[in-house]
This record gives sequence, structure tokens and C-alpha cells, in this order.
Amino acid sequence: MDLLTPLKLGDLQLQNRIVMAPMTRSRAGTDAVPTALMTEYYRQRASAGLIITEGIAPSADGLGYCRTPGIYSAEQVAAWREVTTAAHAEGGCIVAQIMHVGRVASHYNKPAGAETVAPSAITAKGDIYTDQAGMQPMDAPRALTLAEIPGVIEEYRQATANALAAGFDGVELHCTSGYLPAQFLSTGTNRRTDAYGGSVANRARFVLEVLATMAAEAGAGRVGMRICPDNSFNDLSDDDPQETFEYLLAAAAGMDLAWLHVIRMPAGRVDNLALGQRYFGDRLIANESYKLEEAGDAVAAGAVAAVSFGRPFIANPDLVARWHQQLPLAKFDPNTLYTPGPEGYTSYPPAAQGR
Repeated sequence: MDLLTPLKLGDLQLQNRIVMAPMTRSRAGTDAVPTALMTEYYRQRASAGLIITEGIAPSADGLGYCRTPGIYSAEQVAAWREVTTAAHAEGGCIVAQIMHVGRVASHYNKPAGAETVAPSAITAKGDIYTDQAGMQPMDAPRALTLAEIPGVIEEYRQATANALAAGFDGVELHCTSGYLPAQFLSTGTNRRTDAYGGSVANRARFVLEVLATMAAEAGAGRVGMRICPDNSFNDLSDDDPQETFEYLLAAAAGMDLAWLHVIRMPAGRVDNLALGQRYFGDRLIANESYKLEEAGDAVAAGAVAAVSFGRPFIANPDLVARWHQQLPLAKFDPNTLYTPGPEGYTSYPPAAQGR
């Protein structure tokens, strides 16, 4: 068994175990609509065993960064259908990562009328880039009322339905990086005193209810979740991440989800990979700074089912072929990660064309 061995995750059949990790690239168009450039970007990388898209907002409130896409309007769904059609034509398997940023947002990056909401009215420390005004402080969020939470969970259900209508093979819940699900989970961002705050069971309730509604819509065999216990990105903190994620994964393990996508953190307070292996051993996708050789060894040893790569896929749309043929990898230009246009996005050629 190696990286080129096919893999079945839930209802998904992967042609290999080299997964393209979700990466914000800031190329969406007006009204958070995917562009033809994005269609080409994903088409170029469809030889991955699985493509997990960049984070896609389930609602206008879920947007927070500039030029990121949504999946809540008919126009967005139609544009995503172009992406999935192109990926499938190349033999690819592609899932939509659903990402509600919660408090990690600026009103400059949202349409008129959209709000910044969170479990509690605690502003995230730090600045965020906007096209209109450059770097800006994060917006102060409004705390969701108890009566509003079912509506936010419904946004995830509808986003899942829209993803299937757009031709995606499945969906992944983004449950890390300081975004809304992680905000509910963590003691530093959740100061609620109702059924969604306080105890670990209450703090995990939102995530588990979102997963349940996504699984009810798509079938559990087409749903995954991405986590990174003890990740402090976007001013996230939790008193006891080990307890929090032990509870969450023990509950999620019984849902028959297709995969768990874990970002490893060697210096963290939690052994993220060991935690994922305990509850999702045969459905584990590992991520974060793997070399291809290291990833191959992890798969061969049975430690993980697959490994996802972010940065290597930016400059190497043919990453799978380069691994198969033992060709050197091209390096990406960090200056064009988030800039509009094709440069540094669809401009990287496959190895046969040189650089």
C-alpha cells in the first residue's frame, strides 16, 4: 500500500491517497461567485485522489475574507457546477469545504446587510486584509441568540444540499482555524450560559448538530470534518483542548462519517494524530508540512489512510504525476498566493512543460 493505492472513504472512491488540502486563494468574483479561473485551477489539479475546496461560505454572514466564494445563491451554485464538471471530466473527485468564519471578519469583505456573528460578543484580536481599506481590525461580533442558532445550522444543511446540486461528491465541515464551529467549541470564545455553552457537552453541541444535519442531507458517507486541536490561529484558545476534542470525536465517531481530516501540531498540548487515530483510524486524512516520502511512509505503515497537501499543490498541478515519476517539485511564489488574476494561480505548468 502506498500513496498511489486507491482508497474508499465512505461512499467516495479515490484513485490515490494524495489529497489536495483546502486553501484560501481569494480568486472569487463579485457576489462571492466562483470564476472561470477557479474552474481551471481545480481542473488542473483533478489528478489528486480527492480535492477539498477552499472554504465556501454557507451564507453572506459566513463570509469574512476578501474574494472568497459562497454557495448560498443560485448563481454561486451554477458556477460551482462548472468547477465540478471540469474536475469530473478529468477523472477527479471533489468535495466542498463549508466554512462559516463567525467573528473572523470585516464588514468591508461582506455584502450590504450581512452581519458578523459569533457564540459570544468577543472581538478577535488581530487585523484582516480588505481590498477597500487595507488591513483593518476584526469586526466586533454580535452574539447569536438561542433562537437564531437553529437557523445557522439550517444554513449548513442548505449549503450541503446546494453542494450536491452543484455536483460535488461530498462536503467537509471546517471545524478549526478559529472559525464559527471552533468558536463554539472553545472556552476562550464561548461564554454562553445556555445549552450551547459551559460544559464540554454544551460547547460541542453546535458542531455535532451541524454534522448531523449535513449527514442527514448528504448521507454520512459523503461528509467529513477538519480539525486541529489546540490551534491558536485567529485568537482561538481553549482551557482543555484534550477534553474538548476527546468528547467531540467520541461522539462524532458514531456518526459513520467518511473521513476525519487532522492537522498535526507537534508542539501542541494535544497529539492530534494520535487522537484522530483513536477514533477514526481507518478514515484519517493527515495534513501539515508532509514531504511526499514521509507521507508515503505514513500510509504504508497504516498510520493514516491518506495525506493532504496544500503548498505543494499550488506550484505543482501535476503533483501526483511528479510523485509517480519521481520528478522534482516546483516552488510556489508566496507573493501571488492571494492576488487577483491567473499569475501564481493557474500559471504553474506541469513538469513536461518546464517552468
